[in-house]
Amino acid sequence: MSVDATPIWTPSAEAVGRARLTQFRLDLQSRDIIDASVRDSHALQRWSVQYPASFWAEIWRAAGIVADGPGSSDAPWSEVLFGGEHMAPPEPQRGPHWFTETRLNFAEHLLRRRDGGTAIVSWNEQGARQRLTFAELAAHVAATAAALTAAGVGVGDRVVGYLPNLPQAVIAMLAATSLGAVWSSCSPDFGTKGVLDRFGQIAPKVLIAADGYWYAGKQIDCLPRLREIVASLPSLAAVWVVPYVSDTPAIASLPGAVTFTGMLAQYATHRVPTFTRLPFDHPLYIMYSSGTTGLPKCMVHGVGGTLLQHWKELALHTDLGPEDAIFYFTTCGWMMWNWLVSALAIGSTIVLYDGAPLAPSADILWRMASEERVSVFGTSARYLAVLEKDGVHPGAQFDLSSLRAILSTGSPLASHSYDFVYAHIKSDVRLASISGGTDIVSCFALGDPTGPVYRGELQMRGLGMAVEVFSDDGTPVRETPGELVCTRPFPSMPVAFWNDPDGALYRAAYFEHSPGVWRHGDWAEITAHDGLIIHGRSDATLNPGGVRIGTAEIYRQVEQIPAILESLVIEQRLGADGDDSRVVLFVRLREGERLTDDVQRAIRQRIREHASPHHVPKVIVAVADIPRTISGKITELAVRDVVHGRPVKNADALANPSSLALFADLPELRL
Repeated sequence: MSVDATPIWTPSAEAVGRARLTQFRLDLQSRDIIDASVRDSHALQRWSVQYPASFWAEIWRAAGIVADGPGSSDAPWSEVLFGGEHMAPPEPQRGPHWFTETRLNFAEHLLRRRDGGTAIVSWNEQGARQRLTFAELAAHVAATAAALTAAGVGVGDRVVGYLPNLPQAVIAMLAATSLGAVWSSCSPDFGTKGVLDRFGQIAPKVLIAADGYWYAGKQIDCLPRLREIVASLPSLAAVWVVPYVSDTPAIASLPGAVTFTGMLAQYATHRVPTFTRLPFDHPLYIMYSSGTTGLPKCMVHGVGGTLLQHWKELALHTDLGPEDAIFYFTTCGWMMWNWLVSALAIGSTIVLYDGAPLAPSADILWRMASEERVSVFGTSARYLAVLEKDGVHPGAQFDLSSLRAILSTGSPLASHSYDFVYAHIKSDVRLASISGGTDIVSCFALGDPTGPVYRGELQMRGLGMAVEVFSDDGTPVRETPGELVCTRPFPSMPVAFWNDPDGALYRAAYFEHSPGVWRHGDWAEITAHDGLIIHGRSDATLNPGGVRIGTAEIYRQVEQIPAILESLVIEQRLGADGDDSRVVLFVRLREGERLTDDVQRAIRQRIREHASPHHVPKVIVAVADIPRTISGKITELAVRDVVHGRPVKNADALANPSSLALFADLPELRL
């Protein structure tokens, strides 16, 4: 794939000089940790993966981690990395294990700031706004932790949230983790089965849920589902209901349930949180795979690895400081919520939004960004594409002078979206497409506050992340697509999978394809600028005529056709043995548009000219909806199964499972 020779944006020398990443690099040089040859972020990245123990020890120091251990106060560990640099799942006696014999607490670091500065700003689509200072947040966490203790919650117990993106979710998470309990959450758009597929595996002791939520102007009642969920979780010792859509939710039919506000009032005398320090790899979060191919896998992320990785990404790659406000459009069921909340460890303000991103108006999030003086605005590639299609121009409407960075993830960000951002949101802003996953609760590639932005590229591979792109024979390649892998361990690898005592599920998820490396499942390319392009999921790549194609390469072209809102592409196997195939493109059209011969010709011509003849679909079909996971990602694999007459193992993992019926027995696909 060709890349731009010149950047679309370059930071000023002043911005580069004051960036936290620059200051980190210069500090290492001043102490002779690195030499003068490490002149920029990419050189620093290469050093960080060559000397991982030294690098992560410096991240510990820069983040000001507080811990107990056998060493000195500034280096309390016995070993930074036990078990060597061989990439494999952690094993008790072999490794890899990080910062051995240290004991720390996650919540303690997120609650270090206790003043009257704003910790949390919360908006919703109904116009409700709430603010919590750092002092108020700490007091609420202390009261909630006291209530959890009274409910019998202790080290290792699971506390779960079935919640909208509200301050109560942050409070409950911090309270649970202050005690050494494990936090897990789902957003309220999960159905009963989706929730039980997740929480039912981990036997939670306390459930915190909302009585309902709003989305796109509709009020959704969660209490009927909540009754079913509670009845199916015998491990529960307490249920707390957040009054969100009603001041007095009807919870009498929930045995032992109390309101979250009532709980806070009962324990309001507890105002100073205390913290249980635990081993570096003690469980912190349980997160879940999408579950579209079976029961969701439960990934257990550790206290120390999550804390260090998030600090590195927020402070160095995002350039976030205590004076900043950061927003990410997310739900409590997506790892970006966990990532966003970690900004409290830097002393930053986190901005929460609950509701539809385009309701009550298409510019609501930008109005919020303007009024709250947001420094970092996080969203998805799909959202930016929708703004472009709908002609929404936030830069002409709002004061975005505080905005320094826009982050995008969830799917590859198309080149035309880069142009849209710089033309219609802000010309002087760093647009950072980032990519990682729930699997690592962080990123493999992300932003660089000191470097240029090129259309279609992620700026750099993450510090400390030995990311490579491998060809089919396992050889590292550059400027050609291949499998995205990581060749050395990093602290935010899952410490385990739940109910996986011999590690078989863990090994199967990442290590069976290429022994000794982590295979992430993305089809990617390292560019001439040492940036990264994500071409799509490697298990969804197309292979017409033996040429392997990433799905995002087609989406980038198709979705520039004015008549098309979004698209999905699969490879349909042909013949009794499936030894032939064709590319099939599904498109969702704008209201009032039809898939005419002229539209089809325009699609094929654009793909042929801007991608290649191999990318051109043989069949184009208009559909009314495209299936997505609850976190908003399109799911080519589920559609591929339906088209080939195979059952979709867990349609409940989709936000819109009824859409799958649109792809069954289509006359255009009959052979």
